[in-house]
Amino acid sequence: MSRDLEGYGGIWPDIVWPGGHRCAVSVVLNYEEGAEMQVGDGDPWSEPMGEVLSVVPKGRPDPGQEQIFAYGPRAGLWRMAAALRDHAMPATIFACGRAAARAPRGLARLAQDGHEIASHGWLWRPHADFDSPEDEEAALVRTEEAIHAATGQRPVGFFCRGAESPWTRDLLTQRGYLYASNGFDDDLPYWDAAPGGLIVVPYALDSNDMKFFHPNGFVRAKDMVDYVGDALDVLLAESRAGRSRLLNIGFHLRICGRPGRFPAFTGVLDELARRRDQLFIGTRAQIAKTFAEQVPA
Repeated sequence: MSRDLEGYGGIWPDIVWPGGHRCAVSVVLNYEEGAEMQVGDGDPWSEPMGEVLSVVPKGRPDPGQEQIFAYGPRAGLWRMAAALRDHAMPATIFACGRAAARAPRGLARLAQDGHEIASHGWLWRPHADFDSPEDEEAALVRTEEAIHAATGQRPVGFFCRGAESPWTRDLLTQRGYLYASNGFDDDLPYWDAAPGGLIVVPYALDSNDMKFFHPNGFVRAKDMVDYVGDALDVLLAESRAGRSRLLNIGFHLRICGRPGRFPAFTGVLDELARRRDQLFIGTRAQIAKTFAEQVPA
């Protein structure tokens, strides 16, 4: 399949988000700790990327890395959930199935607070790794069941680490999903090229706290706050000129849940709250539904 490098071709759809706004914001909290690859959990290798790159030989258990990830649901989650409540800020939770099954109480609390729970795959791994649609669908079903057991919700959105398989979107369509988020190529949602009615609500990796874990990324908490502020300045200026826009901001329990980086989370929430009268801040399901109502497939 050829890549689409033109998209809307500079003529963007005229979308008015709820509240009469032209600029929408999606805050995402990733719930994946416990679903990362770990030899200690029976996986063939352990996830190497954490606060530092692991030096444990491949194929050996890595308890230190396990604990770095465990900090997320044990500690970081609770201060981040409280900050979302304090700011009355809705979020979408990208939840891995194994994380939901192993730490259901935290995910249940986020659902009780009114956040959308979306599927992040059973494991924190690329779905491009799947060798067959049957294996991938089994993982999707297992994830849906774990999320439902923890929260009572059934996900309508999907995002996996890395990339989808060639058949991921067909499976999502067959299973009744509303949207997928494995797209990094636009400032607005768009309809998937294949028939079936699946919306792509693109995500972003630049306004994302994973940049704290990458060289030449964010170092101080204020780096991320300033970056998001700059993004808001640009998109709001474009929206005032009549061009509808969407900004995605991603966080992780084990990253911005840490005290030294937590001010990045609260600082971004403060910035969004300060501009709330200029923005529609909603879940990804709300954004997808609004898009579908205004832009024909």
